[in-house]
Amino acid sequence: MSAQPRKVLTAAEMNAVDRATIELGIPGIILMETAATRCVEVLAETFAPLNSHSILVVCGKGNNGGDGLAIARQLHTRYRPRELRVVLIADPAELKGDAAANLQMLHGSGLQEYHDFGPEMRTTTLVVDAVLGTGLNGPATGPAASAIREINRAFPFAKVFSVDLPSGLSGGSGIPPGDYVRADVTVTFTAPKICHALPPAANLMGDLRVVDIGSPCTLYEDDAAVRLAQITPASVAPLFAPRLRDGNKGRYGHVLVVAGARGKSGAAAMSGIAALRAGAGLVTVACPESALSAIAAHSPELMTEPLPETASGAISKAAIPRLLELADKRSVVAIGPGIGTDDETAAVVSHLFHHLTKPLVVDADALNCLAGKNLPGKKWTGGEALRVLTPHPGEMSRLSGHGIPEIQADRVTAARRFAEDRNVVLVLKGEGTLLGFPDGRVWINPTGSPSMATGGTGDILTGMIAGLLGQFPHDTDRAIAGAVWLHGKAGELAARATSEQSVIATDLLLHLAEGIRAATHLSHQH
Repeated sequence: MSAQPRKVLTAAEMNAVDRATIELGIPGIILMETAATRCVEVLAETFAPLNSHSILVVCGKGNNGGDGLAIARQLHTRYRPRELRVVLIADPAELKGDAAANLQMLHGSGLQEYHDFGPEMRTTTLVVDAVLGTGLNGPATGPAASAIREINRAFPFAKVFSVDLPSGLSGGSGIPPGDYVRADVTVTFTAPKICHALPPAANLMGDLRVVDIGSPCTLYEDDAAVRLAQITPASVAPLFAPRLRDGNKGRYGHVLVVAGARGKSGAAAMSGIAALRAGAGLVTVACPESALSAIAAHSPELMTEPLPETASGAISKAAIPRLLELADKRSVVAIGPGIGTDDETAAVVSHLFHHLTKPLVVDADALNCLAGKNLPGKKWTGGEALRVLTPHPGEMSRLSGHGIPEIQADRVTAARRFAEDRNVVLVLKGEGTLLGFPDGRVWINPTGSPSMATGGTGDILTGMIAGLLGQFPHDTDRAIAGAVWLHGKAGELAARATSEQSVIATDLLLHLAEGIRAATHLSHQH
């Protein structure tokens, strides 16, 4: 199980990789030429035949513009498009280093650049955007901003191909700082940057391709200081490998789901069934006695355990000894769906959180119970046993004491700081769900759908995480990531099968098998 999530680089980390590559003996001009070659290969594959196109290459003054100049030269010498024009939005004297060298080579190939957009360009069928690179930190200004607006409005017949990222986006942020190019295809080099992986910017790339230009992957994949990564099918596919022929239910974990209260049996049942569907060998749902028959009726495969309850039908603190006894014989415990936030139930959550020696997945009402204990002088942290918390932004706000807008403005920092500070694995749900680890790593999940904005999908995820942890106790990071990836993929597939509006939580269970097959198939493609 060696495949790891794909590293995601900041602009500074990407620059460091380029410098290290040059120090290894590969000159910058060769990296630029290789980048141009990879882009032209994607152009030829995506927009064939290139000789039928009227192509406009728009270049800025930096290295991104240098890439564009090299692309234009290669298009001219290799494919002879019907028309090919280059607009350089800077004084040639402003170009330095490799970009200046590529302008000279463009002239040597017989092409001359324009410095403005003319009416003869309006019938362009393919625009190559090489205006700005990953280093932008604020809104584009000046000629670059004008070029972005021109690309977006002036070429009604054109597809747009962006080099490295759509100009106007910032390589270091998932939030667009201002106007940006509306790209149909984006090719980036070596590794994805933050904008390629974090929404909403990640949704603005069109068809994103990540291509190798010669930098050894060990320069960043093996660098522990690079702490941001993206979950890929290849990184989770080992979880779904064929099982041993002589496998039995005892091999695949026994999950204890502590969930439910009077009138909230559905959440408990969904979590339990999801753990089974994720592959757990056995699942027991421990719930208040008055909810037991309703939970058992949902699925005959679920085992149930009655617990003492309060007058309102919630789990009583008298259940603590029995829960500790039950947990001792199980692989992993999940707690929270539908349990409510009664004082006695909150005492149960707190006791299990602090005293269980087994992995514990904490969701829904259990998170709110913990948040209620988050008082000055009573700050809680995870201990040596694994603690996985799965809040949505509202629950995260209650847990952390920070407002939802502050959390959503920088989700990576919020997830990282909380996981480090509390010694837990944090699954911060939402578009681009994040996994924060106690050592500062953050993994970004690329799957999911707006169809999942419906009650119960979080209960499904809780069960899936517990189910995979039960099967892979020695590969817990991957198990959590696999559950999150598969949960999102199932949501995508459910929406495709019905519609975004009509998906309900249990629909995800119907598409887990297809999602598993997709992980295996996609991992072979990449």
